[in-house]
Amino acid sequence: MSKNKFPPRRRSAPDAAAAPLYIYGLHPVRAALDNGARTKIKLLATRNALDRLEEGGPTGDVAVAIVAPKKLDVLLGADAVHQGVALEVAPLAHKKLDDLAAASLVVVLDQITDPHNVGAIARTACAFGADALISTARHSPRETGVLAKSASGALDLLNFIEVPNLGQALTDLKALDFCCLGFDSEAPSPLVLPLAYPKLALVLGAEGKGLRRKTRALCDLMVHLEMPGPIKSLNVSNAAAIALFAATGSRR
Repeated sequence: MSKNKFPPRRRSAPDAAAAPLYIYGLHPVRAALDNGARTKIKLLATRNALDRLEEGGPTGDVAVAIVAPKKLDVLLGADAVHQGVALEVAPLAHKKLDDLAAASLVVVLDQITDPHNVGAIARTACAFGADALISTARHSPRETGVLAKSASGALDLLNFIEVPNLGQALTDLKALDFCCLGFDSEAPSPLVLPLAYPKLALVLGAEGKGLRRKTRALCDLMVHLEMPGPIKSLNVSNAAAIALFAATGSRR
């Protein structure tokens, strides 16, 4: 008989969320360094990239290592456009819906999973002065270097809120006097300006399937973007840019 009374424990697969998180690129790294709420662990940079980074401000008390570009290629992957700099960080803590009492413009994402699209939407939302980006805890990309690079610094400048249930979140936004404006290419009504809503939530769905049925039902108004050309649909990040321009243009 074996001396081991119990079989050996099976090792669990490594948790992807526990892997080191690297933000790369000059703009994302600069924004992360300037964010007092961000935990910075180690900065890896080429000499030239560090000089360019320090033109925008000090690196603070984070440990700095001068490395060759090839080391960053190996660490981040050959396709990562790192511009010679990478910052190891801890993920940011998300805000809560309760923090939006004083907000007037938010963007709500219904199961948009592509980190490039989410990053581009975050960048545009930040540029147009949105107060927050809201998504579900599931069916949304986690914080990664790809997402941060696409957001070009917006991850550290914009409030991110994750909710367990989008339907309940829309109901809560309405309780905060937000008008929930849903965008769908099949909606019967076109977007009409001005958008005279003091508090506005722009609700966007994933490409292909669009907004889910329950999400559409909870929106106060469903609209489509009028496109006279032969192509009748846009990438969701482009649609978000038009919606945000329309929302902020009406306020101006």
